[in-house]
This record gives sequence, C-alpha cells and structure tokens, in this order.
Amino acid sequence: MALQFHQFSYMSDNYGVLIHEPSTGETAMVDAGDAASSLAALKDTGWALSHILITHHHGDHTAGLPEVKAATGATVIGPSNASIKNVDERYGDGDEFVFAGHVCRCIHTPGHTLDMLNFYFPDDGVIFTGDTLFTLGCGRVFEGDKPMMWASLKKLIALPAETVVYSAHEYTLANARFALSVDPGNSALQRRTLDFEQMRERGEATSPTTMAEEMETNPFLRAADPTIRAHLGLEGASDEAVFAEIRTRKDNF
Repeated sequence: MALQFHQFSYMSDNYGVLIHEPSTGETAMVDAGDAASSLAALKDTGWALSHILITHHHGDHTAGLPEVKAATGATVIGPSNASIKNVDERYGDGDEFVFAGHVCRCIHTPGHTLDMLNFYFPDDGVIFTGDTLFTLGCGRVFEGDKPMMWASLKKLIALPAETVVYSAHEYTLANARFALSVDPGNSALQRRTLDFEQMRERGEATSPTTMAEEMETNPFLRAADPTIRAHLGLEGASDEAVFAEIRTRKDNF
C-alpha cells in the first residue's frame, strides 16, 4: 500500500513527519527534536511509532529522542558517522534498509553538518532532506565547506523530477526574498513567491515541494543557469564557484 504522511510543526520553525504504512501499522518519525510535539502527533493520528529516522545531530532534531524512544520503544536509525546517543542502526551513503516493505536509500549530504543523512524512498518517490534542501533554499554551511555542499546538492539534483521533498524547516518566505535578489526575472519564482505568501497568511506549510519545482526556482540548484550567472557576473565560472557565491550572498543577505 502507499505510504501515508503526517507533517507537524514544533519549536519556532521546525517540521517533523510521520510516515505510516497502513497495511502493517508501522510508523516512522523523521527526527525527534521535541518530545511533546512528537508524542502529540502520534496521539493525533492514532499511529504507533516503530521507527525514528534521525537526519543529523543538531539539538533541534535530536533533543526529544530519549523521551520518545523510551515512550514508544521505537528502533532509531541514524548516520553512521555521528555519535548520536540512542541510535540502534547506523547507515551511510548508498546504504539501504527496508521500512514496512518499502526500501529506503540513505543519501549522505555533508555540508550543513558532516553527518547529514537524507532518507529516500525511491519506489514511493519521496525524500526527507533534513537541513540540506529547503523549499527555495539550502542549509547554511556549518561543518563542511561550500564545495562539499555543492557536491551534496548534486546528489539531490540527480533525483527524478517528480520526487516529493520534505524538509525540516519553514524558511520559505525568507528564501524567496533572497532568491528574487539573484534571479529577479524568473517568472515561476515570482508566482511561487506570491503563492507562498498567501499560504503562510493562511497558516499553511510550504513543505513538501518537488524536485521539479525546486529545479525551476531554487537558486541553490541553478548554478548552471545562464541568467543567474549573468546577474552575478560569473558567466565563465564553474558551477561550484557560482553556488559558493550564491551561498555567500545568502549568508550576508
């Protein structure tokens, strides 16, 4: 059966997601940054938690993990190169595991952190990108460097266009304002910005998105675009250098 998803917010701008397989009753949670919100989401849905998928070690993704694991007995899956406590199974780039009959492929995307792990369900066409890729944005580079982050984003660029992308933060309006500063003539970006402004006024989430939409409007994935290159005065630069300039501008925006 098709997986079901329930996205919930916590803290000021974080998102968690429950992944439910109705035929087996198994449920996975992506990250556990806040125990109260996580347990409330389980109560709201009536789903029983069997797995917790941790994308990286930052506290807003792991602080609730001990309490949620203790309350549910869930198996915790996380990055192989991180010292996150309470993790039962650890995976690295290209590793696969099976959740409720659905294959999940792990995609390591260092840059924001060195342990960042994305959970990709290829047969279901959905990926959970943590703090690597956001709607109209990408994660700030903390532990890695910009060439590393660009190499990580290229792994996501290679995914099928129809892939549904769940990210971990509601940063979209700020990302949109920046995106328009480096890609001002992009009519699709202009339309999406208006749509997102209306969505946020209604209290709606701007995640998930799709890779197709992001390839059309997210400047961090569009380093090869001639219009962006011309706007930045980097027509002859490498894609990596263009990305680095865009990321630097966003850091100072």
